[in-house]
Amino acid sequence: MPLPNLNLHHHVHFHLLLLHISLLISTNHISPIQALTSPSDISALKAFKSAVKPSSIPPWSCLASWDFTTDPCAVPRRTHFTCGVTCSPDSTRVTQITLDPAAYSGTLTPLISQLTNLTTLDLADNSFSGAIPSSISSLSNLQTLTLQSNSFSGSLPPAISNLKSLESLDISHNLLSGFLPNTLNSLPNLRRLDLSFNKLAGTIPKLPPNLLELALKHNSLSGSIPESVFAGLTQLEVIELSENSFAGTLQSWFFLQPSLQQVDLANNSLTGVEIPPNGGGELVALDLGFNRIEGYVPVNFGSYPVLSSLSLRYNRLRGRIPVEYGRKKSLKRLYLDGNFLIGQPPAGLVTGGNGVSGSLGDNCLQACPASSNLCMPSQKPNAICKQAYGGGRGKPRS
Repeated sequence: MPLPNLNLHHHVHFHLLLLHISLLISTNHISPIQALTSPSDISALKAFKSAVKPSSIPPWSCLASWDFTTDPCAVPRRTHFTCGVTCSPDSTRVTQITLDPAAYSGTLTPLISQLTNLTTLDLADNSFSGAIPSSISSLSNLQTLTLQSNSFSGSLPPAISNLKSLESLDISHNLLSGFLPNTLNSLPNLRRLDLSFNKLAGTIPKLPPNLLELALKHNSLSGSIPESVFAGLTQLEVIELSENSFAGTLQSWFFLQPSLQQVDLANNSLTGVEIPPNGGGELVALDLGFNRIEGYVPVNFGSYPVLSSLSLRYNRLRGRIPVEYGRKKSLKRLYLDGNFLIGQPPAGLVTGGNGVSGSLGDNCLQACPASSNLCMPSQKPNAICKQAYGGGRGKPRS
């Protein structure tokens, strides 16, 4: 059939319209839908969502927008896969799964291993449970693994040691049990390790060589803190091991670690501490409270140049508070309460306007001025102090 006879005006208008559409596309004002995602990535995402209980997926959540009638990496994402998934620039591979805290419950599918380009897996603040699948070791590009505040159980799979690109591992606030893998030191790029608030037992294995932050608080770890575990960790800045059952003496090598800034070993069973005179160059905060440390208050802390916060509260310390503590300009927080300290506190600590907060209370100090907040709570009764010192000849009794 012959085309209708268009007059010249309509003919020109039609060609101008085609030209306008062509220009819009070439300048990206119109982005055609791309459907390029790797089939193995799509099947992994389907398995991931299928392992989450449908009743735990709120209609407003990221997972609710995962509708597989469309391509997961298609652009633009106006109605589906609006959050929770990040793709590579060419829209062919999934590179990140970062879920919202929507109380999702379910398990982590072993098919997660198919997402071999994944660099971030973050499921924090949800209700995932079950074991962490060993197949996670196939995620050779994974840099950040964040599973904190869920209900994952079982042991930490040794296969995690195969994640050579891993930089941050946070599985704190879960139900992990068993021992720590003795192959953790084979993670060359790991900078941050947080397994706090679990049920882990045993001793600390040798640690990754480039670690900056170590947090193993509130577990059931025990034994001594040996030098071999920390050997060569020249970049380690933060050590948080409170609320475990570590015992023995914390030896002088510990305070000679060159980058150490913050240490929390409170609520353990340590009985001694050796403080070298030339350590603690970077140490800012140290908490050794609620242990069983005996002996005198370490005078060498007075020479640590940037030490700002020190807690030795509720141990079995005796003797006098070193006068060096009263002269220490960097010191802002000092907790020595709950020991058996005697004598008068250094004037520099209890005079007004020194800027030091904390407590020297519940000791055997004399003349701790009531005008100083540091002297609260009140000192122990004389009878307890005399008994503790055995008439002045011994160390405090248990």
